[in-house]
Amino acid sequence: MRYVPHTPQDQQSLLASVGRRSIEGLFSDIPEKVRFKKKLSLPPPLSELELLEELKKISDKDAAASPFLGGDCYRHFIPSAVKHILGRSEFYSAYTPYQAEASQGILQAIYEYQTMLCELTGMDAANASMYDGATALTEAAFLACRATAKREVVVSSAVHPEHRKVLRTYARGAGLKIKEVAFDEKSGQTIDPSPFLSEESACLILQQPNFFGCLEKMEGLADITRARKAFFIVSIDPISLGILAPPGAYGADIVVGEGQSLGNPPSFGGPGLGIFAARREHVRLLPGRIAGRTADVKGTRGFCLTLQTREQHIRRERATSNICSNEALAALAAAVYLSVLGKTGMRKVAELCLQKAHYLKKRGSERVVFSAPSFKEFVIKTEKKIGLDLVSFYPSLKGCRLMCVTELAKKEQLDSLASQISA
Repeated sequence: MRYVPHTPQDQQSLLASVGRRSIEGLFSDIPEKVRFKKKLSLPPPLSELELLEELKKISDKDAAASPFLGGDCYRHFIPSAVKHILGRSEFYSAYTPYQAEASQGILQAIYEYQTMLCELTGMDAANASMYDGATALTEAAFLACRATAKREVVVSSAVHPEHRKVLRTYARGAGLKIKEVAFDEKSGQTIDPSPFLSEESACLILQQPNFFGCLEKMEGLADITRARKAFFIVSIDPISLGILAPPGAYGADIVVGEGQSLGNPPSFGGPGLGIFAARREHVRLLPGRIAGRTADVKGTRGFCLTLQTREQHIRRERATSNICSNEALAALAAAVYLSVLGKTGMRKVAELCLQKAHYLKKRGSERVVFSAPSFKEFVIKTEKKIGLDLVSFYPSLKGCRLMCVTELAKKEQLDSLASQISA
């Protein structure tokens, strides 16, 4: 039986209440010339069984094509505990925790996530409400511009190209100047950014590992940016911090990144989880909200939204961000993932990514493009349709592809791929 949400009587009643005689009348304000009057080019309807089979075929194509795809959306093993806790109704259906007295569970989850993120990045404070890595990076640049009263953003061209696109889009409306630092075509690392920094620069943005998987040379950059009274912003892959030094150790002022790899599946590209952490002195400038721990009049531990700089919460002209969605479910997945793995587990996952990626890299060494040390991604030159094609992002890298290897890759898969690369 066809599912129809409203009966003809329901439709007439609804139309009468808004003063229209027909469904077509609801669209009378739309000019005729822009209306689409043809039939949609859609396949014939399917039964539920047929539809499920069709979707299964599509998903099988995705599974076959994507084992070595990366570029900020990664397939990592997700412990069952993560899925189980996320599926609980008190978390799965929880909305923005406006009323602290009724939202202790979700507020504690946000607080625990923030705490673990600070431990992972070596920073003092973190929030939990960025959409994804791209918007987190952009908000960090805006924070630096507000704090320094400057309007120039210096960013490496080895930072994720889609993140830079979002940054440019936001900057265009705000009247900010974006200055890009090139990467070395031999090493794959960002060239010395010092000549690009000036007294007008609000911040320097680098990615570690960068978009090509190459490890950047971070030592001394914090001193160089502070000498210009600018912020040093680092975009990270959180999994890499299982073995790499945290950005706080080499002087980053703000740490951002895509947190999807922390317990969240790729899911055809979303949703993401924007990581955002900073030093204590910048805490009141952070976008989004920060959950804090407190005590009531009886001394009982409790949690509340300590700082809220979203335009929904304070006067719009004083808001630091108009990002209003709550990423608490994705943040909860990250918190459970980090809790289950612990320090030892995070290190093990990072080591497996490093070792397996280097096994494949060594097998196809004659086709590796960049010489710099890498983590779980690297660039090869091949005509095979594997990995991520880089030509749309970097025309100079035509015929080059970004390969990603996580802990899920099996040796036989790596050997098979190495044979294809070398052929």
